Amino acid sequence: MNVISTTDPKNRQELQKIVGEANVQSWNEIELLRQQQIKQSLVPETLQGIIYPQTQEELSEVITYLHQHHLSILPCGSCSKMDWGGLIKTVDFAVSTAEINQLIEHAVGDLTVTVEAGMKFSQLQSILAQENQVLGFDPTYPETATIGGIIATGDTGSLRQRYRSIRDMILGISIIRYDGKIAKAGGRVVKNVAGYDLMKLFTGSYGTLGIISQITLRVYPKPEASGTVILIGEPEAITQANQTLLSSALTPVVVDLISANLSKLLGFGDQIGLVVQFQSIPDSVQQQSQRLMELGEKLGLKAIYFDADEGNLWQQLKQQICPSESNASILCKIGVTPTSAVKTLMKCQTLGVIHSGVGLGVLRFESVSSETLLNLRKWCQSQGGFLSILKAPLELKQQLDVWGYSGNALTLMRQIKQQFDPQNQLSPNRFVDGI
Repeated sequence: MNVISTTDPKNRQELQKIVGEANVQSWNEIELLRQQQIKQSLVPETLQGIIYPQTQEELSEVITYLHQHHLSILPCGSCSKMDWGGLIKTVDFAVSTAEINQLIEHAVGDLTVTVEAGMKFSQLQSILAQENQVLGFDPTYPETATIGGIIATGDTGSLRQRYRSIRDMILGISIIRYDGKIAKAGGRVVKNVAGYDLMKLFTGSYGTLGIISQITLRVYPKPEASGTVILIGEPEAITQANQTLLSSALTPVVVDLISANLSKLLGFGDQIGLVVQFQSIPDSVQQQSQRLMELGEKLGLKAIYFDADEGNLWQQLKQQICPSESNASILCKIGVTPTSAVKTLMKCQTLGVIHSGVGLGVLRFESVSSETLLNLRKWCQSQGGFLSILKAPLELKQQLDVWGYSGNALTLMRQIKQQFDPQNQLSPNRFVDGI
């Protein structure tokens, strides 16, 4: 095989033949925002450019060429999460699915939709809204995140209380393998269970196993009404209210614990809070909300109810925890046992939210030392969980292990990586333990 040097201009010429001259951008041609995002995730001098295939077939051809010439690849969508995960020391080309963004099929009666990976979450929600349907997840950057990128990073959000994780909503998937060949799993109907479960394997894989090109998802009817109850007060009372709620017959779609810092920032006081959203028919929302407020009042908690203006509330909460991708905040994903969620938020003393039914959450810091993060990681691990650093300045990520995982699954992870990417060309070093 004739291996072309990573500095050889022939790379660009050959790739332009596949995707068109305008769709291969050098480092100097990449717009400023994306340059800033890329700088957080890799050494820019190693990046020859970004390639924008226009179809799944072009994506397949691009990956085939890069594989044949031993060029490493950083898959991405709209670049909103390129700075998440481990540091990529060297990479030759970023390959974006942003232009591969078509609606393939919306089976309204079957409650399924099939889209290409580059379609933005916000665009798909708009399409579904025309049929009074919605997606069952709420990603970090809803305006810019693509469906493929959301799946690749396992980015679900607060709605997992009702709809579970995003991997449970994927019915079918198409991926481009390391050698450019297209592989498929699942199908376009809810009952399809044939084939190896690539859907779950690729969820949260950060582009290290292949590039997602097309997805079929479950969708859900848009609820008639929605309301949100916020309880604010002492940690012991919040814990009791949370446990009582989760063991009751009430059916919330969101149950989030918020830190005292976040509660104060939102104007609810300087104590820890419980944010609960109900969605159903109007009478059910009203009745369930009233029952929860009565429970809170019995426990001495301040109760606040939002209905008409709850959209603004959730937008503010999202913006405070996960501001725009260009923001310099440090984001950490944590997991603890649900019973230790309140204790964890009290210990962290920062902006934080934990989805109390599953114990997963996000912490946001404006600045923090590596020592503080390591101490918080030890705490989370002592509570049966973890702390991973999603987004942080390059200097901080260089000081510690972003993932902090040392469990017994590493050997299996490496075997899977070897099977799916034997030359380690896809997102090298971005995943756990340098995978």
